[in-house]
Amino acid sequence: MAFLNHKTNEIQLKIVYYGPGRSGKTTNLRYIYENFSERLNSKMITINTEGERTIFFDYFPFDIGEIAGYKVKVQLYTVPGQMKYKSTRRLVLNGIDGVVFVANAVKSERRRNILSLRDLQKNLRHYQKNIFQIPFVFQYNKLDLTKKGIPLLSPALLERDLNRQLMRPAYVASAIEGRNVAATLKTIISMTSQSVTANLN
Repeated sequence: MAFLNHKTNEIQLKIVYYGPGRSGKTTNLRYIYENFSERLNSKMITINTEGERTIFFDYFPFDIGEIAGYKVKVQLYTVPGQMKYKSTRRLVLNGIDGVVFVANAVKSERRRNILSLRDLQKNLRHYQKNIFQIPFVFQYNKLDLTKKGIPLLSPALLERDLNRQLMRPAYVASAIEGRNVAATLKTIISMTSQSVTANLN
């Protein structure tokens, strides 16, 4: 359930971008920030390691209107995909309201996508969250790499690997070019808002 701050009359929605390392989670948030930050009036906080890879999380809050008389503030986070940051990923999921799973469409990353999804399911269970019930959107990222001749997994195969049972909305995307970044964000915000509204009622 989203955090309700009765003093400020706000609902805080926490959406986490999850997925294997280098799948494009941080690139999604950077694109959103660079293209919509003036409209959203927000700042992005990033913590990186030496290789420009996220070590803890990216954090990006913004307002989207009202639900049941409460102002809604959306907080976007990413998690480090590298396996050694397992405890950090679990910590960032605390209080989560919605998930965007960013899969790496590069053919060699197939197994890592599947392992990352299993890792997510396990970490959600730690907080008594059911992956089949939480608002959830898939993004199959790195479509732009076809221009470089890098072999990619087909959307159909990604669907079979990751979304066959969950049957959630999925977008083929290029976060670095911005293709379907906004569509992914719009869908997860809509799903999360509907879930919170239903719980309030």
